[in-house]
Amino acid sequence: MMREWATVVSWHNGVATLHSEMKTSCSSCSARKGCGSHMLNKLGPKNAHVMKIASAEPLAPGQRIELGIEEKSLLSSALLVYMTPLLGLFIVAGLFQMLFHSDLAAAAGALLGGIGGFIIAKGISGYLGKSASFHPVILSVALPPDALRVETE
Repeated sequence: MMREWATVVSWHNGVATLHSEMKTSCSSCSARKGCGSHMLNKLGPKNAHVMKIASAEPLAPGQRIELGIEEKSLLSSALLVYMTPLLGLFIVAGLFQMLFHSDLAAAAGALLGGIGGFIIAKGISGYLGKSASFHPVILSVALPPDALRVETE
């Protein structure tokens, strides 16, 4: 089970809104200037994911909770996202090359197959997202921020 800590932003009618910080190793790596991952991290969202999750237990804003998701669902999601467009790219490019005997047709087929693969992956992910195994679960709940008080003399 993959585990991640998140902070509760709000809780209303059994649904908690959570804020989870992104963890990247780019800050500790010395190859920043020549790394494609560093550039992609700069383009994307800066440091947080916001998600909603069902919680029967009332949660207070600022409270930390530990979320978990099965490795199987995480790996199958990655396989779907990466392999479906790649397979579409190769299959349609090969099909266009066989039908039209042209490199330009093969390139157009590769483009169409890749885009089609992304569309298929999006459709399948919507279907798989309804499965309970693809949803994160609450593993543990930390104390609310105001539950602990330290007094010094």
